[in-house]
Amino acid sequence: MRDAMNRLGGDSNKINPLVPVDLVIDHSVQVDVARSENAVQANMELEFRRNKERFGFLKWGASAFDNMLVVPPGSGIVHQVNLEYLGRVVFNLGGLLYPDSVVGTDSHTTMIDGLGVAGWGVGGIEAEAAMLGQPMSMVLPGVVGFKLVGKLRNGVTATDLVLTVTQMLRKHGVVGKFVEFYGEGMSELSLADRATIANMSPEYGATMGFFPVDHVTLQYLKLTGRSDETVSMIEAYLRANNMFVDYSQPQTERVYSSYLELNLEDVEPCVSGPKRPHDRVPLREMKGDWHSCLDNRVGFKGFAVPKEAQNKIAQFDFHGTKAQLRHGDVVIAAITSCTNTSNPSVMLGAALVAKKACELGLEVKPWIKTSLAPGSGVVTKYLQKSGLQKYLNQLGFHIVGYGCTTCIGNSGDLDESVGSAITENDIVAAAVLSGNRNFEGRVHPLTRANYLASPPLVVAYALAGTVDIDFETEPIGEGKDGKKIFFKDIWPSTEEIAHVVQSSVLPDMFKETYQAITKGNPMWNQLTVPSASLYSWDPSSTYIHEPPYFKDMTMSPPGPHGVKDAYCLLNFGDSITTDHISPAGSIHKDSPAAKFLMERGVDRRDFNSYGSRRGNDEVMARGTFANIRLVNKLLKGEVGPKTIHIPTGDKLSVFDVAMRYKSEGHDTIILAGAEYGSGSSRDWAAKGPMLLGVKAVIAKSFERIHRSNLVGMGIIPLCFKPGEDAESLGLTGHERYTIDLPSNVSEIRPGQDIVVVTDNGKSFTCTIRFDTEVELAYFNHGGILQYVIRNLIHGKQ
Repeated sequence: MRDAMNRLGGDSNKINPLVPVDLVIDHSVQVDVARSENAVQANMELEFRRNKERFGFLKWGASAFDNMLVVPPGSGIVHQVNLEYLGRVVFNLGGLLYPDSVVGTDSHTTMIDGLGVAGWGVGGIEAEAAMLGQPMSMVLPGVVGFKLVGKLRNGVTATDLVLTVTQMLRKHGVVGKFVEFYGEGMSELSLADRATIANMSPEYGATMGFFPVDHVTLQYLKLTGRSDETVSMIEAYLRANNMFVDYSQPQTERVYSSYLELNLEDVEPCVSGPKRPHDRVPLREMKGDWHSCLDNRVGFKGFAVPKEAQNKIAQFDFHGTKAQLRHGDVVIAAITSCTNTSNPSVMLGAALVAKKACELGLEVKPWIKTSLAPGSGVVTKYLQKSGLQKYLNQLGFHIVGYGCTTCIGNSGDLDESVGSAITENDIVAAAVLSGNRNFEGRVHPLTRANYLASPPLVVAYALAGTVDIDFETEPIGEGKDGKKIFFKDIWPSTEEIAHVVQSSVLPDMFKETYQAITKGNPMWNQLTVPSASLYSWDPSSTYIHEPPYFKDMTMSPPGPHGVKDAYCLLNFGDSITTDHISPAGSIHKDSPAAKFLMERGVDRRDFNSYGSRRGNDEVMARGTFANIRLVNKLLKGEVGPKTIHIPTGDKLSVFDVAMRYKSEGHDTIILAGAEYGSGSSRDWAAKGPMLLGVKAVIAKSFERIHRSNLVGMGIIPLCFKPGEDAESLGLTGHERYTIDLPSNVSEIRPGQDIVVVTDNGKSFTCTIRFDTEVELAYFNHGGILQYVIRNLIHGKQ
C-alpha cells in the first residue's frame, strides 16, 4: 500500500506483529468528473464502486489486527493527515516520553520533517517488515546544514522557494544524506512553508529535510487542534533534552558535514519543467526557455520540433465550438498533490487570483481540464470561510476529491476531441500542476510538457491557456470590456494573502475535520467485511490476489545466489524513474495488463488504474516497464514498453519477453545509468522485476529507497566503478552475463568488489550494493519478507 504511514512505537527489538500502526488510505482519486459542483461526491461514488473490494480488504485488516488505526478514504492526502492530525512530535506511552518518528511507504513521508518529526520514506517491503517488528537499519548519513537568511519578497510563494531550494540541493549533491535547515530566516517561514520544503526531499535527493521544533512549530500544533496541555508537554520535553530551538536566544554555530546558504530575498517566481522537478525556470525566462525546448534535441529539456512545424495550428471541434491547439497550449491545469495543498498561503493565493480574474471578466477555455484536490477537508472549510471558493468554481477549479490525483497520473481522460487533435497533429501539449513530480509520461500520456508551479500560477496559466507566454509583457487575455489584462492585474500581494489567511484559517476547522474522520463516511461504514483473522483469498479476483512470494518457501534459507549466463532484459540510460519501472497511472488498452483483464471479463471502462490494482500481482507484473515513454537501448531509439528477445530477435512487450526467458530457464539482468529508480518509492518497482525473473541490476548509481527495495526482493544491486558505464565498457546488452558470488554469505562483505563476466570474453568490476550486514542477511534468505517470516516462526518454537 503506497501511502500507508507506519508509525512505530514501543520495543523495536520484539518480533511483534502488533506494532502501533496508523494507516491512512490515500486512495488516489481518478479525476473522471471535473468542472461540476458535485465532482467530489461523483468521484467518491466511482472510487467506491471500483475499489470496493480493495477498501474491504483494508477494512478487514483494521479488525483483524490490534493496535491499528485506519483513516478511511476521502479524508485527505496521507502526508497532510499526518501533519495536521497524526503527528505526535513527542510520544507519551503511559508516562514514558520519547521523540516521535515515522516510517512511511512513500518518499514524501518527509513532509513530517517540517513539524520536527524525524521521518522518511522506505519501500513498502521494508515497512511490511517493520510492522512485523523488524528494526530498520541504515548507514549513518552525512548531514548538510542549510542556512536561511532574509525574507521572501512580495509576490514570491513557498513553491518558488522550494523549487529554488531543490535546484540548489541537487547541484550540491545530497543523495542519501540528511539536510537540516537553520538560521534567522527560519522565523519568516510558516510551518506550512517548511512542510512544503520538507516534502520535496525526494526531488532534491535527500533522505530528509529536517526543521527542528521551535515556537513556529508550537503555534502550528495549537492551530491544528492539539491541546495546550499536549503542546506544553512537547515543549518541556524537547527543551529538557536540548532538542528545542529558541531563536530569541543567541545561537551557537552548529557543525555539519557541509554547508549551504540562501538569502530568501534572492528567490524569484519560477516553475520547473518540462520533464523534471529540478529543472527550474525563472518565470521571466519561461517563454525563451520554452522555445529552446522546442528546438533542442529530444531529452529532459528538448522536444526536437522542426522550425517549420513550431507554429502549427491544430483545428478541432469541441462540442460544436471551433477550437485550436498550438505547441505549448495547456490542456490540464491541476491544483493537486501534498506539496502545496497543505499550504494556506498558496491555496488562498490561488483563490485570490481567481477572484481578480473573474471580476475582470477572464475565463478558462472549456477544453482545459481544471481540477482542485485539497490535501485535507480543512482546505474546503477555509476556502468557504473566505468566500473565495466560488471564484475557483467559476474558472472550473471545482473540488474533485481529497487525495493524490494528477500528480500520480490520475488526471483522467481528456475530452476525445482534444486527445485526437493532439495525437493527429503531433502537438506538444502542456500540463501545469502544483504537484511535486512531473516526470515524462507521469501526468498524462498526451501531455509531453509538464510544469510544476505554485497554485496561483496554475490558475494564471489556465487563464493564459499556454506556457508560451511572457507574463511581464504579454496579456493573459481580454477582460469583459475588451481591455487587455496582464499578470500584474491578477496577482495578489503578500499582504493581501496574509490578511485572508489570518481571518480564514481557524483551529476549530481542524478539530471538526478530524473528529469527522474518526467516524468514517457512509460509503466506508456500509462496507461489510468478514471478521475472521485470516483473509479468505478469492482466486477469481482481479483486485486482490494471494501473492506468490512465499510459494515453495522452505524453513532453511536458500543462501546467496549468483547469476549465470543471464540475458539483458533492458538496457537503459540515466534517470530511469520508478514511473518508468513500476505500474502507474492508467492501464493502456493494448497492454498485457489490459489483455489479462479483458480475458477475465473486465470492461475497458472498469480497468481502473494500476495503483488501484496493486493488490493483484498478475496485473502488476504485466504492468512493469509498461511506460509508453520508456527508452530501451536494445530498441535502437524506438520509444515504448517493448524489448528484444535476444536469441530470436523478436520484438515483444517487456512482460512477454520476460516470460519467454523464464519458460526457457534463463535468468535476466538490467543495465542502467545514473539515478536508477529515482522518483516515488514504489515497492512494485522491485516486486515487478522480481516476478519478471530479473536477478540483478547493474547501474551507475541507485536512488536510496529503490536500492533497498531491490535487496528486499532478492535482486542484486551492482554499481559500475566511477567513470565507467555500459557504453564505456562496450556493452551492448546482447551479451550474456555471469555474476559469481560466494556460496556462503559470511564471505560477502557490504560494498565489496565483484567481477562480472560476459560470454564474449569481457569482464569488469562492480561494487555490490549490499550496504549493511542486515541487508546481507535478507539476501541470504531470498528477501526481507522471507527473513521476517522465518524469524517469526523460529521465535514461536
